[in-house]
Amino acid sequence: MIERLQQEFMNLYSTESKPRVFFAPGRINLIGEHIDYNGGLVLPAAISYGTYALVKKRNDSIVRFFSNNFKEDGIIEVDLNDVKYDSAHTWANFPKGMISILKDQGFMIDTGLDILYHGNIPNSAGLSSSASIEMVTGALLKESLDLSIDLETLVKLGQVVENEYIGVNSGIMDQFAVGFGKKDHAILLDCKNLEHEYAPIILNEHVIMIIHTNKQRALSESKYNERRQQCENALIDLQEQLEINNLCMVAPNLFEETKHLIKCETNRLRAHHVVYEQARTKKAFQRLKAGDLNAFGKLMNDSHYSLKHYYEVTGIELDTIVEAAQSQKGVIGARMTGAGFGGCAIAIVKKAQTEQFKENVNKIYLEKVGYEASFYEAAIGDGARELKGVEIG
Repeated sequence: MIERLQQEFMNLYSTESKPRVFFAPGRINLIGEHIDYNGGLVLPAAISYGTYALVKKRNDSIVRFFSNNFKEDGIIEVDLNDVKYDSAHTWANFPKGMISILKDQGFMIDTGLDILYHGNIPNSAGLSSSASIEMVTGALLKESLDLSIDLETLVKLGQVVENEYIGVNSGIMDQFAVGFGKKDHAILLDCKNLEHEYAPIILNEHVIMIIHTNKQRALSESKYNERRQQCENALIDLQEQLEINNLCMVAPNLFEETKHLIKCETNRLRAHHVVYEQARTKKAFQRLKAGDLNAFGKLMNDSHYSLKHYYEVTGIELDTIVEAAQSQKGVIGARMTGAGFGGCAIAIVKKAQTEQFKENVNKIYLEKVGYEASFYEAAIGDGARELKGVEIG
């Protein structure tokens, strides 16, 4: 595929020299959902699906962007002296944002570029395609223009692009997982200070299956903000007696003793999820380190139950897929992943059962929801990087 993309690049930009090739993955969150903005630990992993970016330097200050995923937009051209946000540039605002923020930070970006993007992350899947575009752009700018910048700074600036340039109030988990992904490992990440450690994901005869509901998540942004506010309100109530800065500082036993302080029943449910999900995430990390995949799968199931009954962010599509998955032979755990209200679920499935799994789950989903799900077998891979040698061959 890389050779085909290189040829596409050479045809598109009328050049005879091969471009450099970069890749940044998408991500799944294995457990620890809706925890990042509540001050806790999350457990994401980079996946084998992501964004390829092919690049060649120019001799002027023009940057040209083209995406195979948005061919109808054609080549989008900007001058490095004018990289402000432009709604007409749609998807290209994500790479433009990386250029703009790096320039604002004082990095010397005065050489134009021709760039071709190719993403194989499913659309609207909640697998962090925007963070993937940001981080692959950061990687190619760093290497192509010899920028003296470390990976953690690139990750932080990727979040700045989302928050300040694009205007989306997202946390740092996505960019961090995309940047710091490690093959066959999950990342236990503290979103407050970026402290992190890795645990091996020893799947042996199992695979991680991503199941896309194919439902558009039109309501997720307003519901997402509503959940954040409900958690904030629960925290304020608990702070009447507890010296805490966030809900994840509350252990389950302390929560049971003090949950009566939360005046609103709905807010109490939201806090219940956060407190117990944080405990599950810590246990899940230890189970992975111990190589206990069955115990990890049980925690995934418990996580989905909590997201359905306490946080209420699943819906008929995700619940149908997860409950169908959990009932299949060879499945040791399944849960929704991402913000919810559509998007994707993940399941750990025995390799020998994958075809039967897909057939059975899709049949149940089609009968209940009215349209099909999509299935993607995902390997856990490395983070954003330049592809050289064997990775290209």
